[in-house]
Amino acid sequence: MDFMFRLAPGDGSPSFSGGSVVARHEIDYVRPLVHRHEPVTVESWVTKIGAASLTIAYEIKDPEQVYVRAATVVVPYDLKAERPRRISAEEKLFLQKYLAEEPAAA
Repeated sequence: MDFMFRLAPGDGSPSFSGGSVVARHEIDYVRPLVHRHEPVTVESWVTKIGAASLTIAYEIKDPEQVYVRAATVVVPYDLKAERPRRISAEEKLFLQKYLAEEPAAA
């Protein structure tokens, strides 16, 4: 999730220069993932962009199976005003690059 909020300002955009808060987080542990030396992949993408929140989905997996599926509702936050804020048009345009459907359950 953090990659989106770090990339936009790094590209010279003022987007996401404030804060954000997690409004909701859900996680499904699909299969046990025990300690091992082989790496796993963590994929993340945006599944929903609202007026004042976005939903980011995640999967932790390897080539054979998915271990974890999760989703987080993130709310942009104005640190100076100490309150949530709406997603700007520029931020929405940036987020749409990461917008994708949920994958089919394995």
